[in-house]
Amino acid sequence: MSEPFDQLASALVEAATMLHTRGLLQGTSGNLSAVVNRQPLQLAITPSGADKGQLSSSQILAIDKSCRILNDASGKPSDESPLHVTVVNARDAGAVIHTHSVWATVLSDLHLNEGGLAIEGYEMLKGLHGVNTHEHREWIPILENSQDMSTLANDVDEALKANVAAHAFLLRRHGLYTWGRDLKEAKRHVEILEFLFEAVGRVSGL
Repeated sequence: MSEPFDQLASALVEAATMLHTRGLLQGTSGNLSAVVNRQPLQLAITPSGADKGQLSSSQILAIDKSCRILNDASGKPSDESPLHVTVVNARDAGAVIHTHSVWATVLSDLHLNEGGLAIEGYEMLKGLHGVNTHEHREWIPILENSQDMSTLANDVDEALKANVAAHAFLLRRHGLYTWGRDLKEAKRHVEILEFLFEAVGRVSGL
């Protein structure tokens, strides 16, 4: 593979290790991706069923827009790879991260009937791209989870089109999806949002 792919593979392993250490990618949960090329689309993505605390760069897969493997890495892409492709296309994102934290899972269940979770008034909101005041109101759509990835990808696409200012979405009883212009920004968004989820949960008395 190309030098950019090798660099991104190493960066994905580093980010996954950090998030695993912080308890956001326990077991084999979660997945991370980064854009290698846009035309044609090529993503570097973590493999299915891998312990994110013990990843190696050789395990990182290269996939195209149809989630077909382009390199000789062993393993298979996550079943949720279509969601990564959907987010990249809908948001022109450079990287996508999906975490499985306790707080995101609990809040996604509690607020499903409201269609989303509103967070406002916290200074940490300024860590989100384009937000420069704590007076910002962040609306995070919550979608029902599904094993039908084609249908779920369509639901995600519709939610992102309907919520153009959103920096993330939640899947019920599943976890957080967020993104950034690059992997560094996507990782920052994870840190900001997971902090906010815990703050909201604790203030709510959970």
